[in-house]
Amino acid sequence: MKTPDTNNDLHRHAFHLLLLIVTVGLAWVLLPFFSALFWGVMLALIFYPVQRRVAARLGNHRNLAAIITLLIAVLLVIIPLIFIVMRLVEDVSTAIDQVRSGQIDIAASYGKIVDILPGWSQSLLSQFGVHDISAVQQRLTEGAAQISRFVGAQALLIGQNTIQFIVGLGVMLYLVFFLLRDGAHISRLIRRAIPLDDEHKTLLLAKFTTVARATIKGNVVVAAVQGALGGIIFAILGIQGALLWGVLMAFLSLLPAIGAAIVWAPAALYFLATGHLAKGIILVAFCVFVIGFIDNLLRPILVGKDTRMPDWVILISTLGGMAVLGINGFVIGPLIAALFMASWSLFAQEKDANKAT
Repeated sequence: MKTPDTNNDLHRHAFHLLLLIVTVGLAWVLLPFFSALFWGVMLALIFYPVQRRVAARLGNHRNLAAIITLLIAVLLVIIPLIFIVMRLVEDVSTAIDQVRSGQIDIAASYGKIVDILPGWSQSLLSQFGVHDISAVQQRLTEGAAQISRFVGAQALLIGQNTIQFIVGLGVMLYLVFFLLRDGAHISRLIRRAIPLDDEHKTLLLAKFTTVARATIKGNVVVAAVQGALGGIIFAILGIQGALLWGVLMAFLSLLPAIGAAIVWAPAALYFLATGHLAKGIILVAFCVFVIGFIDNLLRPILVGKDTRMPDWVILISTLGGMAVLGINGFVIGPLIAALFMASWSLFAQEKDANKAT
């Protein structure tokens, strides 16, 4: 005959199994909207301080404050992002058509850049098979054709999935509204449900919130400013596709130790190789001093040392996250790295405390 303790253990294990099954089941059901849900949570984290200020001014009318905050998020983030993506797709298609038609001769420009490089650099390029202009031309033509097919397929896919995109956007905004309105209550429920010590929960949740806000608020804002400045200087100097290059510089600015120099340095070399010394010098000076100054000025203010992770950890986790999860990975990667480091730090502290006793 089973004892009461045995029955309690059986019931507890059965309940834990049920809890695991329904949790995995819910995750499976919500998987198609993972990106919408993830970015909804991130937007709520970023704009929650705004929600609290608006609610305080409105006498704690949470519904109205959440609606106003959501409208602010839409005006500042969603609408500009949609506009940039639409223009970017148009610029990419135009640039590909110009390359394929020969209107933009990248191979000739590449040859001029190679000619001004020192001898050791040309030898290094020869070893990698990228010194021969005709071979580069063939590779660029093949690459342009592949990119053109990819862009066409993606445009068709976007057209076919317009309804899915609208539904995902609606789900994200709907989630943001309720997270803004009930954020404090939801946070308390999560804290109660997590089966960890209070100290551990406080530290890990604080680390999660800090890294998420620092990654988005800091790195994305800095990258957006750098990309905007890069696009403006490209447009002033008459470089075609300034929006495309600006977006690319913004994207590369998200990666520590790499930065936007991958984009503007070849452009500066091209100006110098073609005799446009003034444009080359202006581009180098602007990008080094102005864009570099923006990075050194804004990043410490917006990010500070809250993440407390070395640049190489951020770089590797960002690249790894994006390789596995796409655009979502530039936030999820550093988040996982931060929680990894925080968890092992807690484990080491407990181990040291046990040794001391």
